[in-house]
Amino acid sequence: GPCTECSCASGKEPDKDPSHTKKKENGDRLCVPKIFFGTRTHKQITQISRELKRTAYSCVPMTILSSRDYTCIHPVVSNSSNRNEMCVELLEGKHGKSCSFYHGVHKLSEHHALQPATGLYQAWDIEDLVRLGRKLRACPYFAARELMVGADIVFCPYNYLLDPQIRDSMDINLKDQVVILDEAHNIEDCARESVSYGVTERQLRAAREELDFMVSNSIRQKHHEPLRAVCCSLI
Repeated sequence: GPCTECSCASGKEPDKDPSHTKKKENGDRLCVPKIFFGTRTHKQITQISRELKRTAYSCVPMTILSSRDYTCIHPVVSNSSNRNEMCVELLEGKHGKSCSFYHGVHKLSEHHALQPATGLYQAWDIEDLVRLGRKLRACPYFAARELMVGADIVFCPYNYLLDPQIRDSMDINLKDQVVILDEAHNIEDCARESVSYGVTERQLRAAREELDFMVSNSIRQKHHEPLRAVCCSLI
């Protein structure tokens, strides 16, 4: 008959795998990569998260990174044209006020509907997050960022992955992760946009006037003269 002392009969073979113990000895965790799924527009993210809801992977921990234009629920900031700056000012308490929605962010990020362990969890989209955020009076923008830590799949617009400044500000590290780009033929235009900058003639003239003032008042002349020359040549 079969040998009862043989490890393969015990069904505990994987535990005895030397590579597993080696990892534990070194204190290394087996790091599962995240999937970053980039799309061209926010609307496409909504479509994809709805499709995800219909699959067997509906319970996979996820998040959606998007701009404050879509996720800010502060009554004043959300109606402003410069939401980003106003949000930062509020969080810094520049005018003695702060944002109560930001301070309640954990109520949303830790809510059972967004925690895969609860059994009630399923894929969600930005509208679901904002709806829940309004109900809990908690900030969807920062909740989505907090959820990135435990997420297996992160949906976001292309530029969050392509633009180094946005990657940095959103704490996105793509090293050893999986990146999927939907409709990748748009990437070239997106990459161009992320390193391009638009400037009007009026802005150039205003800059030239300021540089003229600097030069004529001998303020760091050797730095300002070449800049003035660039403005003049562009004008």
